[in-house]
Amino acid sequence: MKRFWLLTSIALLFLLLFGACQVKSPAQTKNEKPVIFVSIVPQKYFVERIAGDTVNVVVMVEPGAEPHTYEPKPAQMQMLSDTDLYFSIDAPFEVNWLSRIADINPNLKVVNTAEGIVKRLSTEHHHEGEEETEAEHEEEGELDPHIWLSPRLVAQQCKIISDTLAAQYPENAQAYAENLNAFLADIEALDQTLKADFAKTTNKTFMVYHPAWGYFADEYGLTEIAVEIGGTEPSALELAELIEHARTENIHVIFAQPEFSTRSAEALAEEIDGEVVLISDLEEDWLANMQKAGEAFLKGLE
Repeated sequence: MKRFWLLTSIALLFLLLFGACQVKSPAQTKNEKPVIFVSIVPQKYFVERIAGDTVNVVVMVEPGAEPHTYEPKPAQMQMLSDTDLYFSIDAPFEVNWLSRIADINPNLKVVNTAEGIVKRLSTEHHHEGEEETEAEHEEEGELDPHIWLSPRLVAQQCKIISDTLAAQYPENAQAYAENLNAFLADIEALDQTLKADFAKTTNKTFMVYHPAWGYFADEYGLTEIAVEIGGTEPSALELAELIEHARTENIHVIFAQPEFSTRSAEALAEEIDGEVVLISDLEEDWLANMQKAGEAFLKGLE
């Protein structure tokens, strides 16, 4: 009897050890669906609208983090070593990290969804009487990366995503095409609503802490004035100019993002007897967030 229990115990121990050795990496979990990486949270929404439940999407810049200065975590790098596909978007952190990611997984297919998109120049501080040529500005490398805040450009990115997914997983190509068309219809409806709403506004200038909404402004005939540029707070002279400009343009709302400090925005709002309104450019439900942002801008322009 003792021998029986000894053999049974050894067998159970072997099974436990064997099972532990078979624990899979996070990239292999969730029913063995392919794991796809994206750079920012809104891209997760784009891929899931097209791919449905055929893939698992992992976001590199997690909610609440800042894409300009983000550094991937060791666990993310480990997952990337066992991933087939990465959708990049020219986020600032990618400049330093995509090459390192390629080093740990030479088989990883990196697809840039910003391919073919002509970037706008970042919104500058407002400087009275100071002009800068476009060539000088572009030489400084200050191109606006926030291409996910233009419905038109999102539609362009999603076509790249759909084509890539169909090539990677051809058995789902028809579903991807159908899902893309449904999403494009939602984008078109959003775009038409925003165009109609902003066409009615007489005030077209809004002020933001971080210049994230330039593509949105361009799309709907608006002008974005930024408080902070490239991580740099305004100087005392620039702050005075911003205050004067806000008063001239009858601006009473400073839009800020949860990911950034609101100290300068609050100081500016106090000087113009205004308020700070938080809107994020990195919400996961992109469609609902764009609708919410549109409503916030419309109210701020009243």
